[in-house]
Amino acid sequence: MADRYDVVIIGAGVTGSAVARELSKKELRIAVLEKASDVCEGTSKANSGIVHGGFDAKPRSLKAKFNVLGNEKMERLAKDLEFPFKRNGSLVLTFDEEGKDRLEQLKKQGEENGVKGIRILDKEELKKMEPHISNEVKAALYAPTGGIVCPFHLTMALAENAAENGAEFFLNTKVEEIVKTEEGYRIETGQGSFRTKTIVNAAGVYADTIHNMVSAKNMKIVARKGEYCLMDKEAGSYVSHTIFQLPGAYGKGVLVTPTVHGNLLAGPTAEDVEDKEGIGTTAQGMETLLAKGGKSVENLPVRQVITSFAGLRAHMVSFGGKETDDFVIGEAEDAPGFFDAAGIESPGLSCAPAIGEYVAGLVAEKLSAKEKPDFKNTRKGMPNMAEADQKERERLIGEDPAFANVICRCELVTEGEIMAAIHRPLGATTLDGIKRRTRAGMGRCQAGFCSPKTVEILARELGKDIGEITKAGGESKLLTGINKG
Repeated sequence: MADRYDVVIIGAGVTGSAVARELSKKELRIAVLEKASDVCEGTSKANSGIVHGGFDAKPRSLKAKFNVLGNEKMERLAKDLEFPFKRNGSLVLTFDEEGKDRLEQLKKQGEENGVKGIRILDKEELKKMEPHISNEVKAALYAPTGGIVCPFHLTMALAENAAENGAEFFLNTKVEEIVKTEEGYRIETGQGSFRTKTIVNAAGVYADTIHNMVSAKNMKIVARKGEYCLMDKEAGSYVSHTIFQLPGAYGKGVLVTPTVHGNLLAGPTAEDVEDKEGIGTTAQGMETLLAKGGKSVENLPVRQVITSFAGLRAHMVSFGGKETDDFVIGEAEDAPGFFDAAGIESPGLSCAPAIGEYVAGLVAEKLSAKEKPDFKNTRKGMPNMAEADQKERERLIGEDPAFANVICRCELVTEGEIMAAIHRPLGATTLDGIKRRTRAGMGRCQAGFCSPKTVEILARELGKDIGEITKAGGESKLLTGINKG
């Protein structure tokens, strides 16, 4: 492993992958270090998948600036990199007359931020748009630019395109120490040393740990846990817009939204936790989010819940001794060449394309980097038999009969799709990696039917013993031994 780079990005979530893709447009040697076994394993994987309009961020904040810019970039990016995105619009509800004034304030704030087309709806107009909306609703703010995206496919699309353009990804590579050198920095990991002129810190809830390795200006991030529940596709059309309630002290609150894959999602809760790996769901969390979600829509179809999950977002507490509720983005004052992209909580997913462009610009300027003349701007998306028309299905089966062999019945995922997911740039090596790329195991039975065959395909295609295949890397082995001779 050659260890000298122009820039090392720490973290392969949506922010780190966005920075990597933008920097891969330059003539630079780029490494991306990720402690997990796959990209999109941290904050980015347990996400609402909402592309926010940008009306709820404080004017002139980084959140406001990058939210509106990121929202505007998402449609073009989805076409270039072939990942699912839909501009379905969002609604913010109030259940009392006093809330109408707050909706007007949000509207003015959104207009100041540059959000287009926002307006206030009365109950009658709202009911026409969303027949299942709560009968207690008095009015709503409507933002037509709001959207939904698949957070897995967005992150993987950015990472794959960066890799195709020369960025090197090192998975299972945890940063243990960063040492300043005459040339820049030496990064010590469990997989060896990396020397680099510059560093981009996109380490999610651990961005404070990475920052504090090089800077005396102390950063502290508290992880904020959010629990979600996902409902079956039978409930996917229950609402068509992303439905929020007026935001409170802990953020935007519990939302109810369709997903780009046709499910219905409710969440998240908001709980500050000490454990940065604490992603367990709780009965209390589920009870809270279903009750709050049920306030937005009549008869929320809770009997259609097929799974629950939780994620952690990087809620910034303090930086340099001062509390902040904004992103921390830029070069550290006392660590030249070290760039933070920290405290990226909501609306971080929406902001990612714009943050990537901005941070890459700072790094490129620092390095006087030149444009790469042969940058490949597009990426071929994942084959998808469930959504393909008959002609496309026949073409894929003609190229490889494995596309006719259904492995996951719930989501109609074939052996050909699983094989393609394994052999792509940054291909899947785990059961969860297959799930995120193909949706095998995402359906009603939650992998009860397809897991054994998927594990067999992984072992075969990776040339491994079946006992070596894991759910999500590390020690998460699926099989512990053979009980028959």
